Amino acid sequence: MDDWTIEHHRGSACAFHARVVPSPATRSLWVHEVEQPAVVLGSAQPDDAVDLGAVARVPGMEVVRRRSGGGAVLLVPGEVLWVDVVIGRGDAHWQDDVGRAMWWLGQRFATAAGGDARVHHGGLVSSRWSRLVCFAGLGPGEVTVGGRKLVGISQRRTRDTARFQCALYRRWDVDALAAVLRIDPTDRAALHHDLVDAVATSAVTVDAVIAAVTA
Repeated sequence: MDDWTIEHHRGSACAFHARVVPSPATRSLWVHEVEQPAVVLGSAQPDDAVDLGAVARVPGMEVVRRRSGGGAVLLVPGEVLWVDVVIGRGDAHWQDDVGRAMWWLGQRFATAAGGDARVHHGGLVSSRWSRLVCFAGLGPGEVTVGGRKLVGISQRRTRDTARFQCALYRRWDVDALAAVLRIDPTDRAALHHDLVDAVATSAVTVDAVIAAVTA
């Protein structure tokens, strides 16, 4: 752990996503604790994927766009563990292959979670809902438990840095997410049916994650 910089931050998802990775990058782990709810859109999702009227009815909720792809993520204070892991080119964990680049990190999360947590080493696994909801799909390095997704990892890269944004739910409420997305009522019922039990939750501690990632 001696060669890692560990930072803990409380604030908004907007501020966390806007944070700039220093150059040159050094090994860093940023723990982000959101103080207000947010729905975070993937870089390619249209603005109208969110129902702004529904968002306005949730006290303090913000709409944020991240620079990595994938579907929407709901962040509620106390219900998600979010850490960013930063490394630079030349780090022992660096991989030029963007898929393999996340394998090591997924394994560290699996170690922290324990039990039968497994790392996905295959390609992107899409579903009917994965373009809309991040945790409805599965990517390289992401972690599952009993076939359900436990840890989502997105990646923002430059030629010299990699920033892995990792999320693990303490509580999964697909209906709360669906409520702020602009979808047909019939699709809303189908989304609930397909995703209500699709995500695994965990009470793994921040300290356990830090210890595993920086080991």
